Amino acid sequence: MIGTLLLGYSYWQLGQQGFFGASIEVAPDSLVTPYLIVFWLQAVIRGFRRAHPELRRFYDLSGVHTSGKSVAWKEVGGYFSAIGCKPRKPWIPLIFKLLHLYSGQTRQFLFGTASQQRLTNAY
Repeated sequence: MIGTLLLGYSYWQLGQQGFFGASIEVAPDSLVTPYLIVFWLQAVIRGFRRAHPELRRFYDLSGVHTSGKSVAWKEVGGYFSAIGCKPRKPWIPLIFKLLHLYSGQTRQFLFGTASQQRLTNAY
């Protein structure tokens, strides 16, 4: 997911939308679609926004603009830049460090919602 978003971000930097370019560059059998990338982008931004106060303790987030009108790729790119992730460069150790720092401090997931925290509708 993160690797695909980094690809999308690199296409966005080239002036494209980012979603289609990233979807065709991943393995064809993964069935990644532009729509799925939009969903992943929203989920990652939601996680970063929720974690912003905590992440600020470990990273310089001054380049992140989280206003409601910001372009999604620009916002996620600010977070990627702050943690040192760059398109087409090794990023896995950086993400593991990020996840370890955040989860170690908060005991929560950075991306997504734990099943215990999801709202359930009792019928």
